[in-house]
Amino acid sequence: MKFLFDLFPVILFFGIFKWAEGNAAAAQSLVGQTLSGFVSGTVTPEQAPILLATAFAIIATIGQIAYLLLKRRKIDPTLWLSLAVIVVFGGMTIYFNSEEFIKWKPTVLYWCFAIGLLVSHALIGKNLIRSMMQSQISLPDAVWGRLNFAWVIFFALMGLLNLYVAFWGNFSTATWVNFKLFGGMGLLFLFVLAQSVFLSKYVNDTAS
Repeated sequence: MKFLFDLFPVILFFGIFKWAEGNAAAAQSLVGQTLSGFVSGTVTPEQAPILLATAFAIIATIGQIAYLLLKRRKIDPTLWLSLAVIVVFGGMTIYFNSEEFIKWKPTVLYWCFAIGLLVSHALIGKNLIRSMMQSQISLPDAVWGRLNFAWVIFFALMGLLNLYVAFWGNFSTATWVNFKLFGGMGLLFLFVLAQSVFLSKYVNDTAS
């Protein structure tokens, strides 16, 4: 359930974009009714889907924070970071009527995660991956260090891959939207699966 809650803005972004892509005239009209005061210039039917999807993603992320505050639940720092990034880059996308800003958002988020893991370990000696997983598994210190570094590399490469799909590979915006949801989830699943295989021997050693 938490996984779906965390992914809700991304799923909503995908769903709204796909609807707007298939109903460009209606999407353009909706953008004119709701976002005209925030957008610079005239919005074409081709521009409307990404603007509408971005607006819904911002609202969804704010809604997540509001829901957790009302429930008096702990809000993960990653969610606050996600809110800041989507508001800044999503807001610039809407204001400047340019999809380039929202396409940078996943890369900025991935690289913030990578830098956070690296800096926390290097400067204050805190392994954030260990902090999140040590209640579930016991590992040697060296393995925790390699695991933390593996996540740093994964997030750094995911940031580069997003830039390739968004800008360097000459893919369409629709392809980038598909990759943002399915490509990101799929690669994360494969990475976690590989990590589980790597850690399985330590689980077996502990059990024996």
